Amino acid sequence: MGNEQESAIEEAPELDEAGPASAGDRLREAREEKRLELSHIAGETRIPIRHLQSIEASQFDNLPSRTYAIGFAKTYARSVGLDSDEIAQMVRDELADGQARASAIAGGMEPGDPAKLPSKGLAWFGGFAALILALGVIFFYNTYFGAGAGPASLIAESDTGDDPAQGGDETQVADSSDAAGTAPGAAQSAPPADGQVVFTATGEGAWVRFYEDGGERLFEGVMEDGDTYEIPADAQDPRINTGRPNLFSITIGGQPVPPIAEEMIPVGNAPVSAAALLARADAPAQDTANN
Repeated sequence: MGNEQESAIEEAPELDEAGPASAGDRLREAREEKRLELSHIAGETRIPIRHLQSIEASQFDNLPSRTYAIGFAKTYARSVGLDSDEIAQMVRDELADGQARASAIAGGMEPGDPAKLPSKGLAWFGGFAALILALGVIFFYNTYFGAGAGPASLIAESDTGDDPAQGGDETQVADSSDAAGTAPGAAQSAPPADGQVVFTATGEGAWVRFYEDGGERLFEGVMEDGDTYEIPADAQDPRINTGRPNLFSITIGGQPVPPIAEEMIPVGNAPVSAAALLARADAPAQDTANN
């Protein structure tokens, strides 16, 4: 008899050690003791079976959030007669342990540890990459905003290296110092219907395309502040296509005329011959949006 009592005492700690090691184990054992299926618990608690299975397996990462894990575990505990507060605390502890293990495995960065901070070279590279990305976005917006036919090409430089202001191909952009215009005190007169049409950029780079209606492309590129372009005198029904018409001032025979638009409104297939521009200046404001 004494030997049996001693044996029972010695076995008691082993039973404790073999008990449930997690909240999920305790919930599962309590359910099995009541001979209940997970489908019964799901119907009673309205918790999806897949979430109940994750709780029993202590796979709390499969649940929508920490709040769901604790709340579902408490509801499950009440349905099988366990202390819901005790189960909730066990879940909190398991979640904390899981986060600690994940941080240790990932080698999380510790504040103040220089060995785990990004190198200076990597930081400079990241900043440079961000700057390049920002410049690319700005260039894309300025180049392709507005109705147009295909990507814009950059303004070709003179092969001889001469200053465009000293001459050269009439399709190249000239410096603003040679732009046709009148002094503020010059006498104002009606621009001639056959006068030279000159477009001058008045702001940051703006893409523009000049072409003959149904014919040859005259010029396409980005004009910077102060750049000018002269419409060839022999151009057949010249047209303009740009997303920023408000950045171009226009003169005819040295006399200023109203711009194509006062706001950044894309225009396409708009005639820019001297006659067309004078007719536009005399007529009421019309919609210059893309045709």
